[in-house]
This record gives sequence, structure tokens and C-alpha cells, in this order.
Amino acid sequence: MRWRGKLHVSAMADSEREVPQSDALVLFGVTGDLAHKMIFPALYALERRGALKVPVIGVASSKWSLAQLRSRATDSIRSSGRINDRPALHRLLSRLRYVEGDYNDPITFKSLKLALGGARHPAYYLAIPPALFATVITGLGAAGLADKGRVIVEKPFGRDLNSARKLNRIARSVFPQDSIFRIDHFLAKEAIMNILYFRFANSFLEPIWNRNYVASVQLTLGEDFGVQGRGAFYESAGCLRDVIQNHLFQIVALLAMEPPTCRGFGAVHGETADVFRAMRPLKRRELVRGQYAGYRRESGVAKHSDVETFCALRLFIDSWRWEGVPWYLRSGKCLAATATEVIVQLKAPPQRLFADSAPPAGLANYLRFRLSPRSAVALAARVKRAGKQFVGDQRELYLFDEQPGEEAPYERLLGDAMAGDGALFTREDAVEAAWAVVEPVLKNPRRVRAYRRGSWGPQAADALAAADGGWHNPAPRGEPTRRTRTPPETRR
Repeated sequence: MRWRGKLHVSAMADSEREVPQSDALVLFGVTGDLAHKMIFPALYALERRGALKVPVIGVASSKWSLAQLRSRATDSIRSSGRINDRPALHRLLSRLRYVEGDYNDPITFKSLKLALGGARHPAYYLAIPPALFATVITGLGAAGLADKGRVIVEKPFGRDLNSARKLNRIARSVFPQDSIFRIDHFLAKEAIMNILYFRFANSFLEPIWNRNYVASVQLTLGEDFGVQGRGAFYESAGCLRDVIQNHLFQIVALLAMEPPTCRGFGAVHGETADVFRAMRPLKRRELVRGQYAGYRRESGVAKHSDVETFCALRLFIDSWRWEGVPWYLRSGKCLAATATEVIVQLKAPPQRLFADSAPPAGLANYLRFRLSPRSAVALAARVKRAGKQFVGDQRELYLFDEQPGEEAPYERLLGDAMAGDGALFTREDAVEAAWAVVEPVLKNPRRVRAYRRGSWGPQAADALAAADGGWHNPAPRGEPTRRTRTPPETRR
């Protein structure tokens, strides 16, 4: 078992078999926003540490020259931070090639075949709109470019259960299962990986990590900004598809999964897929959809859009460990803060011996995973104040508290995919099982409710978690996690 970092789960290997390293990287959609924001900086980081040794071939419909592509790559890396290794930048730029063409035209793939030269194990990264995934995968197969290659598919993988199944069938008809890498970049974040490590590297959690001691679990992923010019994309996705069904479900799976039977990442994938299969399909009454005031004035957004920029839901996992425990998930844009946090609320003591141990003070024991903007793990408990009276205060004991550091999810994911390491990628059965959970509310959801920018979403979301004390709003270090009511709904 090879460890490449203190929390790097992708070090887990299913077997000792040799997996060939990719000898070329092909970036479909190289002129797009994802390549500019994430992929070029990741390639630069790989180049800086000597981990990139293959040609990088960009493919797009833009009539660009190679010089324009190199200029775009340089601007991308400069925008992500200062260029502090000129030789590495020059090496990366010298690896770039460019193929211009329509993804529906077989000639584009013939040109790509020429550009690949003698490469036998290329990796194809689909940084393109999801509607084009099947087109490109089919084109690669028809051109004979899929043999011994790998395909890396960005999220969302499908729009619903049927489209996910169809895309899986198409991908498997062209590539072997172990050559299909479905990205959820959250899985490569340090704080997310630490959930898996923290759970199974420590023994004290296991006795209480179940329905007998856990009252509820809350997960909040908030962003204090809007769609930022991506209104057209958001109109095609919405918060439920863009964040809940993949990012937040993956976090839930790491929190709820059973211990893997071995160290192979296949065992981890199996346990997370079991969590999705155990999730009770959502009902309309368990979902609140919101839309921030002014969303309909964003570029690319329909005048009478009913697309949600906020989701809150109550979820149940029908397993021996979690039967009856509610899981509350919420995410949204233009909220009060940009933060991601998990609260595992423990049940109150069976007998209340002290007057101040009644609710809400009696709900003081919880474990908090702060995942962003800086990672932390804290345990909350009540301690007695000095004096004769048996009264106390809630305190948080921080097991660790880290300042924001260098996050490199795309660097990890690119490096792992080219190495054939699937630990930080999602599996076919897990993708389909997750879609099955949200399928009932995709077809006929309740209309969105307006909410004020800078709030914690529509007021209707408060009622969802009211039975368990309300929502915990992320709070800074040194303050107890707060429960506050959402401001009244506002008119658009």
C-alpha cells in the first residue's frame, strides 16, 4: 500500500496488477471556462513537480492557433496565482498541441489520431457540456481511438436516472469499466478525504456512530455569491442536480458507510454505493426549493425561471445503523456565508439532572466537521461555570483547526486518472443509485420560493429541520454553532 500524502486515499490499490500510465492527455473543450480555471493550473502544478511527462492535445471548435492556446494557458496560470517557475511553464507550453474541429465531424477525430502519433494509452478529458459527452465518446470509438485509452467525464453524469443509465451504456460500449473515470472533484479535497480517515483511523467513534446515539446529521454547503455569469448552465442544472445529488451525497456516504472490509478502494466504493441504495427516495414534502431575489435578471436566465438556486431536504437511510435518523442537507447561492460544514448531533442524556440541560442547551453534544473555508474537527460539550450553581456553558474542543492551504483536487484527479487509479472517482452503480434517490422530486417538484440575498434561504426550509432544533448555521472559530431562523421570504 503506497501512501502519497498524509490523507491521500487514492493510495489504496485494489491489487498489485500493473496499470499502464497514460502516454498522452487529450483535453476536449480546451478553450472553455473549466480548462482556464482549473485544468491548466493543475497541469502547471504537475509539471512543476515533474509528474507531467506526456503531450497535451487540446481539442475544441474554436479557430485558434497553437500560439493562442499557449497564450490562454499562460493567462490561466497567471490568473490562478503568480508564475514562480518559468522553466516549468515553458515545458508545459511546449507540450501543447491543438486540434480544431466539430465534435460531430469524423474528420476531427482523424486529425486527433494524427496528433496522437504513437501514443497507445491516451487519456481523454471531457471538459465539455454534458450534452456532448455521448457524442465525443461515440466519436472516439468510431475512430478506433478508445482501445487501451481512458475517458475522464466531468459532472453532472446525466440529468436523471434514465440519462445516467444511457450514458453509462454508451461509455461501456466504447471503454472498459475500469477505464471510465467519473469526476466529482469534492472527493479529492483534503477536508473530504479526512472524513474517511477520521472515521476509520480512530476507534472512539464506532460505539456512538449509530441510531442509538445520533439524533440527526446536518450538512450545509453555502456560497455567498450568485451564478457569476453561468446563468445558462444553471438553467440546465439547478442546485439539486449541481450540488446535492453529487457533492453532498458523496459526503453523506463517507459519514454513513460501513467500515470497508479491506484497504482496497474498491471496498470503499462498494460501501458508499450501499449507502446510496439504502437512501429512501425523496418525497415532495421533504424538499424545499428556493431562488434568490434577482436570479431571473441574470444573463442567460429565463424571465419566469423556476430553477432552484437553493435546496434543503430531509433524507433517511434505511439501514441497521441509521434507521430513523434524519439527515438534513442544504445548499445554495447568495447565502449568508461561503462555508461547508457537517454537524453530527448526539442525543441528550437519558436523565436531565441539571436545570440548564433542557433543550436547546440539552442538545449541546455534537461533532462538527468544518470542511471550508478552512478545515476543522470540533467536539461540543457543556462544562460547569465556576461557583456553587450547577449551570454551565457550551464549549467546543477543537481536535484540529487548519488555516486554508493549497487545495489541489484537479491536480490529484488528473494525475490519478492518467495513472489508472480510480480511488477518487465515482462508480457506475453509485451514480445510478444516487439519481434514483432524487428521481421522484425531479419530475414534479414544488415551485421555488424566493429568498433574500445574504440570508440562509427561504423560511420554509426552517420547518423542515424544526423537529430537531432547527438548522445549525456555520459559525467562526471560538463561537458555538448557532441556530437562527431564516428571515421572512421576500418578493422578487
